[in-house]
Amino acid sequence: MRIALVCLVMIAVAGWSAPASAQENTDKQREQRQALLEKHKGDFDYLLGDWEFTATNSEFGDMRGYWTAVRLPGGQILDEYRIVGDKDETYYVTTTIRAYNAGLDRWELIGTEGGNGLQDFGTAQRQGGEVRIEQRFGVSGPRPSLWKIRYHNIRPDAFSWTADRSFDDGKTWTKNHQRLEARRIGPARTMPALTPPPEKRPDTDKPGTEAPTKP
Repeated sequence: MRIALVCLVMIAVAGWSAPASAQENTDKQREQRQALLEKHKGDFDYLLGDWEFTATNSEFGDMRGYWTAVRLPGGQILDEYRIVGDKDETYYVTTTIRAYNAGLDRWELIGTEGGNGLQDFGTAQRQGGEVRIEQRFGVSGPRPSLWKIRYHNIRPDAFSWTADRSFDDGKTWTKNHQRLEARRIGPARTMPALTPPPEKRPDTDKPGTEAPTKP
């Protein structure tokens, strides 16, 4: 009888202490994630703004284009990369969203081109004065490839970008498959919230404005 009573007491104590211990672990994990977020939330700040670039590609030769990146209200980075011709006609354009994952301590990015869905997934981490990305391109096409991208020589008004490419999942690489030099032509900016509170929305009573309609 005494042994049974002791067992019941031990079970009860364990039951009382487990929730407190679990809560402490949860709080600690939350603090760690927040610390990582604060440490890395500015890793891509250098990319914010408008850029003009020149590039050399081992397959297509010399190229030029424009690149714009904005910060979303939640801290994510949205950018558009556009290759153009001599008269600024568009040859190629892709849009990328970049978001920091504090649980895995890395940036994650996904790119999309017209009609190809969300396919070009990659991960990124800042290493000293550089940012390194590993990203897959063309996964739904006949020649999917893996790229290792390096942002380096980062300055307030310019940066360099170099990429190696592999068609065999990293077994062999084409070194310096593409190199890019970017020059700033516009300041960093943040995109406002798409759903602001009513008091911060445009005054629809003013001429030239329309009230929003339900879908």
